[in-house]
This record gives sequence, C-alpha cells and structure tokens, in this order.
Amino acid sequence: MPEIIGFAEGEACLNWAELCAALERGHSLPRAEIADSFLYRGPDTLLNRAAWIDGLGLAVKSATIFPANPARDKSAVNGGVCLYSDRDGTLEAIVDFHLVTKWKTAGDSLLAATRLARPDSREILIVGAGTVAHALYEAYASAFPQARFTVWNRSAVGAERLAMSFPRIAVARDLESAVRAADIVTSATMATQPLIRGAWLRPGQHLDLIGAFRPDMREADDAALQRARIFVDSRETTLGHIGELKIPLASGAIAETDIVADFYDLPGGQFARRSADEITLFKNGGGAHLDLMTCAHILDAWRGRG
Repeated sequence: MPEIIGFAEGEACLNWAELCAALERGHSLPRAEIADSFLYRGPDTLLNRAAWIDGLGLAVKSATIFPANPARDKSAVNGGVCLYSDRDGTLEAIVDFHLVTKWKTAGDSLLAATRLARPDSREILIVGAGTVAHALYEAYASAFPQARFTVWNRSAVGAERLAMSFPRIAVARDLESAVRAADIVTSATMATQPLIRGAWLRPGQHLDLIGAFRPDMREADDAALQRARIFVDSRETTLGHIGELKIPLASGAIAETDIVADFYDLPGGQFARRSADEITLFKNGGGAHLDLMTCAHILDAWRGRG
C-alpha cells in the first residue's frame, strides 16, 4: 500500500538543511524529463506537472485552481502529488499538495541563497506577505540565524499580520529604503510590472525572485538584471516561459549568455558567488523536477521518522 502523507505529520519530519542537501543530490542525477498539461472549465483549472528522473523516480503533481472557492470558505488551490517507483512504476506515496509546494518553493530559494548570498548577511527583506512569505521566513531563518528580517507589502495590513506571526520581523513602510538596507532581498509577489529597481541595489547583495510565474509577470526591472550575475534553478523552465527573463531576453536587455548557471551546474562549481562585492540574482521558477525531488525527500524522511 502507498504511504499517505498529510501536511502536519509530513512537516514534522522535515528540516530545511536536509531538504537543500536532497535537492543538491537530485541535481547530480541525469536531467529530468518534465511535462505540463492543463484542462479548463470556465475559470476553473486542472494543472498536471509530471517529472521523471532516472535513478530517483516519477511524480505527478496535480493542482486544481477554483477561483470561486474562497467565497465558499475553501482554498482556491488544492491538489496532491503521486510519487511512483523508478524501479517498477508502482505508486509509493500520495503526498499533500501544500506540503510539497511549501517546501519545494522555499527550499529552491534557500539552496540558491546558501551558494549566492554572502554568509555574513544580516539584513533580510521579504517583499510580499502571503503564504510563501511565511515559508521564506522559516527557511531563511534556519540558514541565517543571526539575521534581522523586514517585510514590505503593498498592503500594510498584510505586512503587519506577517510580523505578528514572527516576532523577528519588522515592517518596512518604504520599499526603496528597505531594498537599499538589505543584504538579501527575497520577493514573492503577484506583480506584473517591476517593483524592484536596479538603481536601488548595492554591491554584495543577493536578490531572490520568486513571484513571477507567467510570461507577463516581472518583479525586477532591466537594470537589476543588468547589474547582477544571473542564476536560475532551471534554464528549461524559466528562460522561455517566465516574464522575469523572457521579456528582457526578447527586448535585448539581457542575453542568454548572461545566465551564469542553473542547479545542474552545482556539481561543477559554476553556481557560486565569485566575490564579496558582486550582486547576485536568482530566479526561482519551480518545475515538476523540483516537486519530484522534494516529494522523494519527504517520503524518505517519513519512512525514517522515529
């Protein structure tokens, strides 16, 4: 029988350092084969993201997006992840969608930050105050325990709500000042036009961009990309699909040769900061292969509990 892993019991088995190590190991295996499919009924959507990594396994992450659900006091996004054996294709686990998404998304950014941010970073700015921001605080606080956190959000009420949840977070009223003061800026918003300006950046900063996931979405302007060394989790899932890079590539503001490395370059050492003064920028694009790596790690942790 497959394991069935819910959110609370699954999360009790996890920690961020072990997840980052699992993601790094996953990128030492052969490149994943990935495929996405969409079904629609009016405003409702079924998204299936599939990945197969030789030596690790197969996963299908299904997400249902029903925009009317909040009016019924239900979450708009739901789903689950099915993990299959690489050996014989049998179903090994069904894992809570929100558990996999939380740990995959924040873990993706954290792995990059452990390689690209300065180890002495002490000021961390979270841009956006939604569900992802909560996970980002937990992840970054685990790797930078001495850091002070600030949150900026379009709605001050949202920022104050996040700050109430985590006593180490202060609320920023002005985004420009907060960006200039930060060592690390991690942004998870629904912005379609750039919020973060390259003119605000200073030497030594690390910029972590998560929010943009459609071709028409961006969180940082051309100048930010031009001033930074650019890294991505996967060239395949970001360059031609997400506005953060697709738009400036199409306009000529940047070139594909400006993308220094993705996670598959970790074993060769290219995914790394070169100096204390350079600005690094990471685009977190996600992808089914990262869901698979995260889900396989959750199953291993679940089986090893107690």
